[in-house]
Amino acid sequence: MAGQSKTSTDHNTIKKWAEEHDGKPARVKGTGNEEGGLLRINFPGYAEDNLEEISWEEFFKTFEDRNLAMLYQEETKDGKESRFSKFVNRES
Repeated sequence: MAGQSKTSTDHNTIKKWAEEHDGKPARVKGTGNEEGGLLRINFPGYAEDNLEEISWEEFFKTFEDRNLAMLYQEETKDGKESRFSKFVNRES
């Protein structure tokens, strides 16, 4: 369904979604000492300027250490490609 969000903790699903949308693993600059930093998917030309790219290995280490899940969207309500993603705490 267009505009519907999904949630995943699967590394392959997250990496595949990011790469299909030309995204790369990143964190907010200056947050690296805070349990690995604030994670983001960087979409060159679309994302914040304050991101630094990191390896998928480092990204997923922080992702697991912080017990996160990725909330994401395949398409917008009007059926266009969506780049929406957000990292949230996993449900217990």
